Amino acid sequence: MRLDENEPVFQRSKWGTNRYEYNPNNPVGLALIVLSVAFAAVMLILMHNHAGPFALPPDPTPASWSPPPDMSRWALPAGIPSTDPTPASSDSP
Repeated sequence: MRLDENEPVFQRSKWGTNRYEYNPNNPVGLALIVLSVAFAAVMLILMHNHAGPFALPPDPTPASWSPPPDMSRWALPAGIPSTDPTPASSDSP
């Protein structure tokens, strides 16, 4: 195989489709092929080892117990009567 800088970086696919593929006869095309394969291999290794962007989230540390918040601040102020949420029934139709 002879590298020729006059060859195009992309060439038409030989399968009769309109797709283009990297041309291994061009140094840039060959470099793109090598980089694509290396990138795919690194990503597969990272996925297999659960590393990098594929790392599992860290286990949440159990928080120490804390009492529930004080709900007295949500109570009605003094002097305001509480109302019953159900309406009173009336005897008249």
